[in-house]
Amino acid sequence: RYLEQMTSEEPDERFGYRPSLLVVDGAGPQVAAATRALNDLGIIDISVVGLAKRLEEIWVPNDPFPVILPRNSEGLFLMQRLRDEAHRFAITYHRSKRAKAMTSSVLDDIPGLGESKRTALLRHFGSVKKVRAATAEEICEVKGIGPSLAAKIIAALAD
Repeated sequence: RYLEQMTSEEPDERFGYRPSLLVVDGAGPQVAAATRALNDLGIIDISVVGLAKRLEEIWVPNDPFPVILPRNSEGLFLMQRLRDEAHRFAITYHRSKRAKAMTSSVLDDIPGLGESKRTALLRHFGSVKKVRAATAEEICEVKGIGPSLAAKIIAALAD
């Protein structure tokens, strides 16, 4: 996102400064991949570290051994909180995306069939399966749906 904003003609003020640290969820291979990606983009002034969950190891580029902070270290606590927040954010995003996908319908993509007409159609017939079995005349019985839209609905559901 940061790179998109920096190359945009109207940069977002939330990205008013370049980050100095990129924290990666993972160990050596993930840190190496992130470093390579930044280098490929010509970004060489951002430090990269990784936090591996297993032993709470902190990995830095080009170092075969991780840094092990004491269990009571405030630095380790900060890194753990960063990782946990990133996990929480990702999990919440994927759950909402999955929930939205589960409530989507073939009716969503029919031009001219907005939310209120779609709701009225489903209330009238009870299911998409019953709408699919209906004739154009039966579909026209639903308030707000005329012959033209009924034909679009039948065509879309026939696919």
